[in-house]
Amino acid sequence: MTDILPQPDCSLKAVCEPLELEEPGSKRPPNTGARLWGRVRSKLLRQKLDPQTVETKNWHTDVIEMNGIKVEFSMKFTSRDMSLKRTPSKKQTGVFGVKISVVTKRERSKVPYIVRQCVEEVEKRGIEEVGIYRISGVATDIQALKAVFDANNKDILLMLSDMDINAIAGTLKLYFRELPEPLLTDRLYPAFMEGIALSDPAAKENCMMHLLRTLPDPNLITFLFLLEHLKRVAEKEPINKMSLHNLATVFGPTLLRPSEVESKAHLTSAADIWSHDVMAQVQVLLYYLQHPPISFAELKRNTLYFSTDV
Repeated sequence: MTDILPQPDCSLKAVCEPLELEEPGSKRPPNTGARLWGRVRSKLLRQKLDPQTVETKNWHTDVIEMNGIKVEFSMKFTSRDMSLKRTPSKKQTGVFGVKISVVTKRERSKVPYIVRQCVEEVEKRGIEEVGIYRISGVATDIQALKAVFDANNKDILLMLSDMDINAIAGTLKLYFRELPEPLLTDRLYPAFMEGIALSDPAAKENCMMHLLRTLPDPNLITFLFLLEHLKRVAEKEPINKMSLHNLATVFGPTLLRPSEVESKAHLTSAADIWSHDVMAQVQVLLYYLQHPPISFAELKRNTLYFSTDV
């Protein structure tokens, strides 16, 4: 993953758009802005693939110049493993990095307020947005939303209504990514991995439903709430181009991820993490997305224990 931080007065948008304006009597080549952006992208790709850049953790500063316009940017390579790393937190205030059970108890709610509001806003004006949840929002907008949710600012709703929808979608993903442990919990992770690998459909059904029943109530209710939302997003696939599989690919590794202990015990490299874990994480979420509607009450009524052993 490559992080790019344009200088405050020379964002790519700010640089490229003025190139389309002609001064009286001036001549310029057509599509200058597009060609400059092409050079920026080419430069970024070369830097990202350069072994020395990949191995260092330092920021790398570079400048691209064209027709008297300079674009200065800073970048560094962060491995996917590190970008999704969860940091244990004892924080009890705010919502980001706080246990979901603590947040719901404090709010006296079944689903965290941040999840409900972001989902509501996406369904109100972003459900037909092409690439919703896949296209990243502006990082500064996401951080601004994070700050107001953490502070429980009274202007949250007004800010949400004015914010770019991709930033709101990004804030929701960030919330789940920064939970002290993934929504489907560290403890149940090995069982989810075993359950999704079962070949017998009936055994898999029993196992996957039992695992949901085993989740703490705040985790389960929030998961089912998010599940139904993602299904509604996928119903608009002809417009937004986001299928169930696309959504599972975006959210799977965020909602279900091994603990650091589990990773160190079984995996030795980033390639192993991708091949051994991520595809299974996607398949777990896809299984539930493709499943008929799951009722919390029905799950809780069924108390039979189904073993994951085969």
